[in-house]
Amino acid sequence: RVRECAVVGVPDDTWGEAVAVALQTVDGRSLDLDELRQWATDRLSKYKLPKLLRVVDDFPRNAMGKVMKPAVRDLFGG
Repeated sequence: RVRECAVVGVPDDTWGEAVAVALQTVDGRSLDLDELRQWATDRLSKYKLPKLLRVVDDFPRNAMGKVMKPAVRDLFGG
């Protein structure tokens, strides 16, 4: 199960920007990313599908507890 996720745009040579998703699982459980991709493919339009998926232990947060999207984007290399 997914506890929390953050969706960011990352640079893409073709489209300018692509969808990337960082996920945190419940109690650090493992997650089959291929199974998640298939689940998303069955429910989302092709252009909405994440190009990149990554499981993280925790999200970078500011002093107010909000997820810092620029830091999440950095997890994907840019």
